[in-house]
Amino acid sequence: MTMMHTLTPTDDRATDVDDVARLLTQDGVRVRDADLDPWVSDLDADALRGLYRDMVLVRRIDTEGVALQRQGQLGLWAPCNGQEATQIGTARALRADDFAFPSYREIGVGYARGAAPRDFVIAWRGEEHSTYNPFEINSAVPQIIIGAQTLHAVGYAMGIQRDGADQVAVAYFGDGATSQGDVNEAMIFASSFRAPVVFVCTNNQWAISEPVTVQASYPIAGRAPGFGIPSMRVDGNDVLACTAAMRWALEHARSGKGPAFIEAVTYRMGPHTTSDDPTRYRDKEEVERWRERDPLLRLETYLRAQGAFDEAFAAEVAADADALAAEVRAAALGATTRDPLTLLDNVYAEPHVGIDEQRERFGAYLDGFADAATDAGGAGR
Repeated sequence: MTMMHTLTPTDDRATDVDDVARLLTQDGVRVRDADLDPWVSDLDADALRGLYRDMVLVRRIDTEGVALQRQGQLGLWAPCNGQEATQIGTARALRADDFAFPSYREIGVGYARGAAPRDFVIAWRGEEHSTYNPFEINSAVPQIIIGAQTLHAVGYAMGIQRDGADQVAVAYFGDGATSQGDVNEAMIFASSFRAPVVFVCTNNQWAISEPVTVQASYPIAGRAPGFGIPSMRVDGNDVLACTAAMRWALEHARSGKGPAFIEAVTYRMGPHTTSDDPTRYRDKEEVERWRERDPLLRLETYLRAQGAFDEAFAAEVAADADALAAEVRAAALGATTRDPLTLLDNVYAEPHVGIDEQRERFGAYLDGFADAATDAGGAGR
């Protein structure tokens, strides 16, 4: 399959977010696409309700994570509000033994792969043993270093080749990561070795405070064919289109044809992280335009039109979301933080004078905070 909606570098549609393949319009109307339709012909109303439920639960986890950070329970949180369709649509298309390599914002990928409630929050508290076992859910721990996971995914995919297996590795990254050398190097290796890997670029329009137009004046999906990798550019707020595109990409990689690339055009509704203030670099009108393209509302509208969505179903999903959020909150509030000095325990198997010196200096540093707190208390009196 060639790239959809092929553009030339001088085409004024190059950064047009509407020049994408889709199956559901923002008004929830089902449209036809000859390339995408065959890949979702088996999805009935029950399957679509399942995707809707997934997206609601992911958004609820995200809402809880932001609240916990604001309440001082987490050090940081990277919201995914608005990107649920991209994450759920692609992740639910994976086979259980495929292996995902997410970035720090792929809450929905973690959820779809089977992450436990504590897995969403404990790492953001900086607790010991805070990550899941990647081989229990076939997903690497979320990568913080921008773009690094693309190399890991390709390396894993090359290992699959050498094992003679048919799994697929999947790398998730944002539009800003495409400016990193790691992503381009990963695509070179993937193409040269025909590695069974799928690259999923979540184009959410902003790399922290830099708009996607700084990263690319031409659609990001257009870069992949230059590496010999077929690509699709799809509506990232359309869960049906994301599922179809991912199924195509997985089949392409699994059948020995080499890597595939998906650019999912979506939007980050919230801040880059909870330490960011997006009002400083983007206007309200832009945010409101994207709010009208909400992936949850889009699917709900379609299901209601099909008579497959009622208030009883909505209430059931909301109750499930609240129950999951309660588990996430309990995991954060119930976490036990070890004494800071234990950070240096078990660095070496045997006693080491260097660690002893570091422990002494670190202890004095920590004592300085205690002295400052005591002085502040005395001043208050």
